[in-house]
Amino acid sequence: MKIAVAGSIATDQLMTFDGHFGELLREALPQVFVSFLADELVIRCGGVAANIAFGLAQLGMRPVLLGAVGKDFEEHRASLRGLGVECDFIHVSDKAHTARFICATDRDDNQIASFYAGAMAETGAIRLVPVAEQIGGLDMVVIGASDPGAMLAQAAECRANGYPFAADPSQQLPRMNGDQVVELITGADYLLTNEYEKSLLQSKAGLTDEQLLELVRVRVTTLGKDGVEIAERDGATFHVAVPASIETPDPTGGGDAFRAGFFAALSWDLSLVRAGQLGSLVAGLALENIGAQEYQVDPTVLLDRMRQGYGEEAARDLARHLS
Repeated sequence: MKIAVAGSIATDQLMTFDGHFGELLREALPQVFVSFLADELVIRCGGVAANIAFGLAQLGMRPVLLGAVGKDFEEHRASLRGLGVECDFIHVSDKAHTARFICATDRDDNQIASFYAGAMAETGAIRLVPVAEQIGGLDMVVIGASDPGAMLAQAAECRANGYPFAADPSQQLPRMNGDQVVELITGADYLLTNEYEKSLLQSKAGLTDEQLLELVRVRVTTLGKDGVEIAERDGATFHVAVPASIETPDPTGGGDAFRAGFFAALSWDLSLVRAGQLGSLVAGLALENIGAQEYQVDPTVLLDRMRQGYGEEAARDLARHLS
């Protein structure tokens, strides 16, 4: 399957705070001035599209990464290329730095974050048709969070050219109004959100669960420690549990890793349930590390976790696709 992953490409600055943000905020309100001493800082490669492409490559696929970056991206580009990610279609800005995600996580896994868009504002310069023409078609386009105008243009281009696509608006939902949300998701084969994002999306667009599934073929809602819910337009709904509790030094990137596992499974013609299971396992690998692109997929470990979490048949289904 030829998968293009469009969205943000960023540098992550991740800090940890050995305290509770809730206590700081209670003391700070209503002035909303919060200052705290971070205990650790790590700088990692990130961005939702780059994270998903990284995960797909870890699973043996060669995804096409689409996004806009600054001239400071070259080291990150070399790393992704080394894994098998196609980076030739990335737009390089002449004037802006690569986007930057700055996030602090407290002892309860609460986060305070900010995002500098930088070169991401130029994502609209990317077109899907030339990409499809050069690589021989597109079997799936994952439209992740980037410039909202570019996301809408990508969805329109998919509809106009018959490219199957997944809508994954995540952090950009607060910047979009109801009409834009509906425009983005209409005709999507898959809609991916977490539970909060699903609620926000439906509130902005004024959609019930039933109306949502009139616009998209499959709704995928991640529920954190409670797993994932997958609902199809025909009424079938599946719940995939998380197989085991995970020690999580940093929750950043778990959702993107889930998407990598999910779409890898679909590319192997596995069922939606298997896709949810593999997504959950890959998310677990990511969550065990600090940084969204720091984990490695060991086929032996992955198969063992699939067997322990979901049974022997699930492991056999996966084994045919892992080397």
